[in-house]
Amino acid sequence: MIHFPIAIVGGGPAGALAGELLAASGKKVLLFDEKLAWEKPCGGGLTHKALAQYPFLSEARTDSNFIRQCELRSPSGRSARFELRHPLAIFSRLELNGLLLERARRSGAQLRKERVTKVAGENGAWQLTTTYGEYRAGHLVLAAGARNPFRAQFLSAISPDDLMVTAGYFIPGQSSLVQIQFLKEITGYIWVFPRPDHLSAGIAAKMGETTTAELRRRLELWLGENHFNLEGARFYSHILPAFRSQTLEEMEVCGDGWTMIGDSAGLVDPITGEGLYYALRSAELCAGALLAGDPTQYRVQLGEEVISELKLAARVSQRFYTGQIFGESILERMVALTEQSESIRGLMSDLFAGMQSYRDLRSRLLRAIPSLMLSGLNGSMRLPSRRAPLSNYS
Repeated sequence: MIHFPIAIVGGGPAGALAGELLAASGKKVLLFDEKLAWEKPCGGGLTHKALAQYPFLSEARTDSNFIRQCELRSPSGRSARFELRHPLAIFSRLELNGLLLERARRSGAQLRKERVTKVAGENGAWQLTTTYGEYRAGHLVLAAGARNPFRAQFLSAISPDDLMVTAGYFIPGQSSLVQIQFLKEITGYIWVFPRPDHLSAGIAAKMGETTTAELRRRLELWLGENHFNLEGARFYSHILPAFRSQTLEEMEVCGDGWTMIGDSAGLVDPITGEGLYYALRSAELCAGALLAGDPTQYRVQLGEEVISELKLAARVSQRFYTGQIFGESILERMVALTEQSESIRGLMSDLFAGMQSYRDLRSRLLRAIPSLMLSGLNGSMRLPSRRAPLSNYS
């Protein structure tokens, strides 16, 4: 690291923020990405927790859409609409990545629009081959997504059981409402996230549950039923990590001369699919450990703060989507209670904001039970009626 720069492979949010923080503290950084800023097929939502941790993102209002209205729908069609206590900032990934990469460049990181095709060498003396030449690096930071080709050099390849498949459309139009539709027989959901000048509508499911073609068919059917016009829309498909608890337990995120951050390390919530906060936080922890001269700090801090939370989510993920409570599916009951209970609406709002951890979610639910039982005795626990399809311009 004394003689050679730090090489970051991948220019998404994790790689770009790591590059900015390292370069701003005087490290020589080479950041490689074959596309640099590009539009990624995902929702693009940044939670209040992420905005509070990285306030410069809140200031970039021209590049994001701040949304306060949310609607949840159960598999049977029950609906609960509520206001978010803290707005959700929804970015175009092209704009978000561009913003973060520009901050890295201004801090002194050298951006290389090149695809890394080979990594060889060892700690302190890595050789990187790209489509344009060869480079040497003292430390390697992998931030090139869940299926980056170099992961298997340091760890085993990600199992299909630890992945989610997504399919979706970028649809011309505007809205002020986030919509989440849970599905029957699929560990996943449909989403509609309003970006500044278009809507990101998609569907996600565990890999192996169904085909991408079937996901696309189900999404198109739902969009048609809810009056979304696909004229001029662009289709996409993508893979996301959704690690099982056992995988997270056994996973390594760093070794001799290398570190993995963001999606490369599988840092995505297996219930919600949210990964932007974890990408940014892992970049920050990684940069701090490298600047302190002790990369192992990253493993310890990430394990305590991030991986422990993701392991809890992984343990309850399958039960969340397929389990039952009081003789009814958890998804149906959750939407019903959200419609009827102010305390549950507050809890859901805090989940969207990233302010409610899985660690104390159970205790908070237990505290809400007396008020839920009282409202039930008063006759207000009736199941909400099914609602007619809503327009995307609600």
